[in-house]
Amino acid sequence: MSVEVERKFVCNADTLKTLEEIGAVCLAQREFKDQYFDSPTFDLTLRDVWLRKRKGCWELKCPTSAGETEEASGGPSEAAAAALCSRYREITDLPDIQQRVREELCGDGERSASPPADDDDDESWPSGMNLRCFAEFTTVRRSFALEEDGVQVDLDQADFGYSVGEIEVLVPEGGDVQSALEKIGRTAQKLGVASDQRVEGKMNVYLKRNHPEHYARLLSAHVL
Repeated sequence: MSVEVERKFVCNADTLKTLEEIGAVCLAQREFKDQYFDSPTFDLTLRDVWLRKRKGCWELKCPTSAGETEEASGGPSEAAAAALCSRYREITDLPDIQQRVREELCGDGERSASPPADDDDDESWPSGMNLRCFAEFTTVRRSFALEEDGVQVDLDQADFGYSVGEIEVLVPEGGDVQSALEKIGRTAQKLGVASDQRVEGKMNVYLKRNHPEHYARLLSAHVL
C-alpha cells in the first residue's frame, strides 16, 4: 500500500503556461471512466472510504490521520497549508480490498468469517455485498512531472463540466509524509496557488449537483 498526499487547486487558462515556465514535462493525456460503489445506507463513504473501479481495476481509498503518518512541524502557516492536503491509503490488491470492505460493512473493524461466494468474480462481487454504483463519470486528464522528485501535477476535466488541478505525491506506507507536504507546498507556490484556498474535488461537485441528499449526509458527517 501507499499513501496518496494530494492538494487540489483551481486550474485556468494560465495554468498550462505556468507549468511550462516552471519546467514541467507533460507525461501523458488520457481519458478514463470512474465508477464509485457504496451500500444503500452509505456505510463506506460516511466513513470516508471510497471504492471505485477505474479502467477495469478496483481501488480503495481509506483515510489516514495526520498523526499516523507525520510529525507536527513548522508554525501555523505550515499547519494551515498541510490541512489543505488530503491523505489516503490506496489499496489496489482485490482480495485486500474485499476484506477491508467487509470489515467496514460489518462495523468496528470486525472480520467476516465467511466471504461471499462470488468474491473471486471481478464483476459481481460488489452486488454480493449489496453495493451499488452511485457515481459514474469520465475524466480527461493531463499529467505533468516536475523537477521536484516524485511530484506530479494533474489537470482534470470531468464530463459533467468541472475542471480541477491536483498536486500529488505518493509515499510508501510508513514513509515521510512531512516531506511530501513540503514538496506540495513548494509546487503550489510555483504555480501561484493561494496558500489558504480550499478547492472542491470532482466527487464533491458531482454529488452536490446529482445526489444532494448523499452530499448533505457526508457534510453532516464532516467527510466533505
